[in-house]
Amino acid sequence: MFFIKELTHTILLHPSYFGPQMTDFLENKLSGTSSVVLILDTGKGMVLSGSGQAEFVTRYRAIVFNPFKGEVVDGVVNNVNKMGFFADVGPLTVFVSHQLIHPDMRFDPNSNPPSFASEEQFAIGTIKEDHLGVID
Repeated sequence: MFFIKELTHTILLHPSYFGPQMTDFLENKLSGTSSVVLILDTGKGMVLSGSGQAEFVTRYRAIVFNPFKGEVVDGVVNNVNKMGFFADVGPLTVFVSHQLIHPDMRFDPNSNPPSFASEEQFAIGTIKEDHLGVID
């Protein structure tokens, strides 16, 4: 699910940031794009004609989220409607369609908040397959 991967990213830098603190600025800008573990190289940069900006190709290692088909993940439901529900799974937002919710579960728009519930008033957030994890 989570991996450390070596990646490259191109950063455009405005000329007003050129100077002794330029490397620090590049590192701060890159750190805001993902879970950077280690910056390997910020490159020498190339000035682009016309704009005066510099283009830096940076290499870095980052923690990446890569869920696999069929993988069971924990999520937090943040929106429920008659079409299904949305859940946050780490940095990923997942939609589970009402077609993938067990047929015993019915959408109840009058509950607060709206939910999918069975006749026993037991709501779960999973698809209709067996052995997908703990159901509380």
